Amino acid sequence: MSDLAIKPTFSLAPQNIDEALKFADYLSKSTIVPKDFANNAGNILVAIQWGMELGLQPMQAMQNIAVINGRPALWGDAVIALARSSPLCEYIYESDDGETATCRVKRRGEEEQSRTFSMTDAKLAGLSGKSGPWSQYPKRMRQLRARAFALRDVFPDVLRGMPMAEELQDIPTERELNQAHVRKDDEPKQLPAYPDSKLEENADNWRSMIGAGRTSPDHLLANLTSKYTVTPEQIERIQALAPIEGDHTDASA
Repeated sequence: MSDLAIKPTFSLAPQNIDEALKFADYLSKSTIVPKDFANNAGNILVAIQWGMELGLQPMQAMQNIAVINGRPALWGDAVIALARSSPLCEYIYESDDGETATCRVKRRGEEEQSRTFSMTDAKLAGLSGKSGPWSQYPKRMRQLRARAFALRDVFPDVLRGMPMAEELQDIPTERELNQAHVRKDDEPKQLPAYPDSKLEENADNWRSMIGAGRTSPDHLLANLTSKYTVTPEQIERIQALAPIEGDHTDASA
């Protein structure tokens, strides 16, 4: 018999809550964990628990679970890895024709299903041309969207209802929505243009009122600009309604 003893495989997987808490605390102080988990033992503990339910080892969970806008999510490569490793999966095929990404999925005992995501879909969702991956790697982003739709629909039990991180990154946060709403409210209202026809219609009456001292060009303009957009030419014409200094013609004549 060989003198070499077979040693048990070393594992960092915690066996109880105390080990999990200590393990999470150690990892949170490490410099090689993703930024979502740095100095955040609570996030690490949640990720480990999610990983256990999905069949991921603790370190796999740390690398494949992201915290997006406060929600845990799986990166796209982990989603397809979990689906393909399940005995329920017969095959997953992905393709892209340059405009539309397609993901074809076959679950054991069921008909094949497919999901697509096109650049038209991206435009409707406000993603086309968006700074970041959608501008730099549109083909990859289409692929991930089609994959997310297909695998979440066909293998919800395998993924335990976890969303895909790439999807969540494209969903605006409540803060962003509120900021957009505030910016929209702060924008000055566009006033309608004052018609030249109305100026022609009112000019004689305004000239009489100005001559009688009942109003002034400045007062008329202040009233108009509160309701309409007035052109520089219209401003000049209204200011010209004032009688020339030294002209004492009776305005009511």
